[in-house]
Amino acid sequence: MDVASTTPEDAVRISAKRTADLFGPDYLMVTPSVTNGSIGLSYRRKAEYDDVKELPPALAAKQAQAAAAGRAKRPKIQPQAQANVDQSGGSMSLVKKGPSPSAGGVGGENQPKSLVQRPSATRQQRPDWHAPWKLMRVISGHLGWVRALAVEPNNEWFASGAGDRTIKIWNLATGQLRLTLTGHISTVRGLAVSPRHPYLFSCGEDKMVKCWDLETNKVIRHYHGHLSGVYSLSLHPNLDLLVTGGRDGVARVWDMRTRSNVHVLSGHKGTVADVKCQEADPQIITGSLDATVRLWDLAAGKSMGVLTHHKKGIRNIAIHPREFTFASASTGSIKQWKCPEGAFMQNFEGHNAIVNSIAVNEDNVMFSGGDNGSMCFWDWKTGHRFQTMDTMAQPGSLDAEAGIMASTFDRTGLRLFTGEADKTIKVWKPDDEATEESHPLAWQPTLGRQRY
Repeated sequence: MDVASTTPEDAVRISAKRTADLFGPDYLMVTPSVTNGSIGLSYRRKAEYDDVKELPPALAAKQAQAAAAGRAKRPKIQPQAQANVDQSGGSMSLVKKGPSPSAGGVGGENQPKSLVQRPSATRQQRPDWHAPWKLMRVISGHLGWVRALAVEPNNEWFASGAGDRTIKIWNLATGQLRLTLTGHISTVRGLAVSPRHPYLFSCGEDKMVKCWDLETNKVIRHYHGHLSGVYSLSLHPNLDLLVTGGRDGVARVWDMRTRSNVHVLSGHKGTVADVKCQEADPQIITGSLDATVRLWDLAAGKSMGVLTHHKKGIRNIAIHPREFTFASASTGSIKQWKCPEGAFMQNFEGHNAIVNSIAVNEDNVMFSGGDNGSMCFWDWKTGHRFQTMDTMAQPGSLDAEAGIMASTFDRTGLRLFTGEADKTIKVWKPDDEATEESHPLAWQPTLGRQRY
């Protein structure tokens, strides 16, 4: 057919025939697409998806049950907020829209607020009230810095080691000197009294580790192996094992009776300043001046984990007597950890000094002593510092000698002993007359994030 002689009616008929051939006989029942007017696109939608416009009955019932369960769990939204969501075109924003400026005050129910709660705004635990501590007694007798303290398991006496190379035994109740042990040729840095044997163990900067028989007051064993000064020792609570750490950067595990070196725990890159033992894994915890704490597998003699949160060298570690937790102290920083994996719990913030010694008792009171004489008392649960004071150097000593070198609580937790650089041992106790009314708890909650 000649194109020029084609009438409009013929053109429409030809076009309709081609459309029918292309899209099938149902094209006349299809509404053209609104977006671009394409009859082809509308037909394809009908032809391809017409059979699946409705879900199968079984799947539709299951979806309805899931939707009903979701509505039951979903928190109710205030009507005002629901209206605002509807007005905003069904917005799924996580922030509720605020109403007119004439609505409630700042932070009120009608003000904009996030539906996702900030983790740092969690409710803080209120610290327990503890009585303030005060000085009870000053014990003098050493001729050098008191570097080590240990309380006997029956709570009748305690031992002290000092820079004058002697170990002195004191009556715990009266503070009277009962005995002086000589044998070290350099500063005594660590002491431990065995709860199951009549033995006292000592170590010092002369590389010596000695076992004293308290029935004859004589040295009965030496443990040879350290290449430099031995700074710390600890007894295993159940096994006949002794663990020592020192300036050669390793911790050594000794069989108490045979004097054999069971393990050499190597891994630290600096002086091992403190070592602690406990019954369950990790049975050995060491703190080093390389700013790390290591947890050790006693059976394998290998490191279970390394805690690298500290920035400065760790000088002391304290294990809680009842909880499965411990704390480590370095310059201006005390951190609390949870066993067995060594998970970080919280910081004890505020003691800005070189913290030489920390100790904790069963009443959840932790003490920290600095080399400038500063003393802090903390609530173990929350990290709240409820008391701060400075120790006083004894008359005749320099102000620079007001440092605290060692500390320990007695078995009751009601007496605190501090070994100091003015060559004295100070005994502290809680104030018996203090009450919550006379010494109220000075605590203000902050936005500190709760981590456990």
